[in-house]
Amino acid sequence: MQKTVRNSIAKNIVHLFYSTALSSALNAAALICLAYYLQSHHYGMFSVALASVMIMGYFTDAGLSEIVLREGSKREADVSIIMSSYIKVRAVLLTGTFLFGFILLHLLHSDDQELMRTAYYLSIPMVTGLALQSIGTTFFQLIEKMQYCGMIRMVSAVLLVLNILAGMLFSLNPFVVCFLYGFSYFLSGLIGLYLVRRNISLTLKGRFHRGLLEKLSSFAIGGLLFVILPHLGPLVLEKTLTFKEVGFFAVAYRIPQALQQIPFIVAGAYCPVLFRYYNNNQLEDHLQLNISLIKIMSLVGMAMTIPFYYMSETIITILFGEEWIRASELLKILSILLTLQAFNIALADGLTTRAMQTHRTVVQCIAVISGIILYFTMSARFGITGAAYAGIFIECITFLGFIMFIPNRWKIFKKAAGPYLLFFTVSLLCIDYFFYSLSFLAVSLHFLLLITLIIIDKEVSGKIKNYVRSSKYYQKWRVRKAKEAEDGL
Repeated sequence: MQKTVRNSIAKNIVHLFYSTALSSALNAAALICLAYYLQSHHYGMFSVALASVMIMGYFTDAGLSEIVLREGSKREADVSIIMSSYIKVRAVLLTGTFLFGFILLHLLHSDDQELMRTAYYLSIPMVTGLALQSIGTTFFQLIEKMQYCGMIRMVSAVLLVLNILAGMLFSLNPFVVCFLYGFSYFLSGLIGLYLVRRNISLTLKGRFHRGLLEKLSSFAIGGLLFVILPHLGPLVLEKTLTFKEVGFFAVAYRIPQALQQIPFIVAGAYCPVLFRYYNNNQLEDHLQLNISLIKIMSLVGMAMTIPFYYMSETIITILFGEEWIRASELLKILSILLTLQAFNIALADGLTTRAMQTHRTVVQCIAVISGIILYFTMSARFGITGAAYAGIFIECITFLGFIMFIPNRWKIFKKAAGPYLLFFTVSLLCIDYFFYSLSFLAVSLHFLLLITLIIIDKEVSGKIKNYVRSSKYYQKWRVRKAKEAEDGL
């Protein structure tokens, strides 16, 4: 492979931001169309099937993508051999996933043929597509060229919307619509694999990079638990609530779940650099970069929470209509997840990039076990509102666990996690108390406070200024101004 020039972290964030914002908006549009087309019963069934499919999709990776980043960031790493080995293992995992996934599906849902058919139509193209997409995004994340990751995501989202609209236009039955949903991922996965082949030579007959198997079990279990958490709700609630109630929960949960991809933008840009710092024993640089990651991700999470917390009823009515208004209270509660998850992702990546994946796995295992108990008991007692609060409690447990295990915990908590979390909690409670009925004013005030926080924090404001000054648009503006000044003289 030719030596590529890496993008800066800021440039990668920008590439991932606009692509993820666009793809998240399109994915949300597709889910809105599905909610209208399928109605609450079938949408609840689709949500249960989708949760199962996303977990199956993870098993085709089993934590390998993070190991590829770890191995590829080492000095003198042969990226071609690493990627070729990665694809071989993914092929084996894909086969195993379908075999065991379908056996488990029959064991758990043999009495519900409609749900079984939905899962089959959705899983075959989608799980394959997710595996192919992940190969592409992992490679471009490794070489720190995030514009290609963004391209794969945007193509996937555009195809998803087009296929769903086609299904609605021709009044296809729900099973075929589910197939089209999954087929969108498959097509974009093929495009991602094509882009990889254009940038690197893949030799599937070459030697195998054994470093991919080092600590694989820890990464696999930890990654699985991380994937299960967002889909735990529909899987557990199916046992305590009706499909219609699961549909309301799913509509409210899908919005923060889709927007969760935006904090992953920042994490995706920072992770390869964090791995590089640790592998080269630059521990102080790693710590400072992790603190910056926590701050920036928490700001992004807060910015997303604010409108959905105060204007949940308006948003649900506009997007889904009056018949889904019951989901607005759930959306208000679940919007807080966007901020909590942003903190947790940054802390978790701090552990992973320090070769402390086992500690991350322990925390996530506790969170999943707690989640099953909380979702089951709280939904059984308080219905879907209790389920929404269970989601918040799970993220709080996860946050405490990561803070306990992460090195330099006091410095991280004092400089980033503590002040930012305190600011978010106090500002949310105060504004909600005094301006509960004035949603637009509440949103405006909270954003003003957020901007004030950015200005006060010299590190964050300094990074923003440095990025603006280094951008080509600013440089062009300075050249133009200098030329105008010379002409004036």
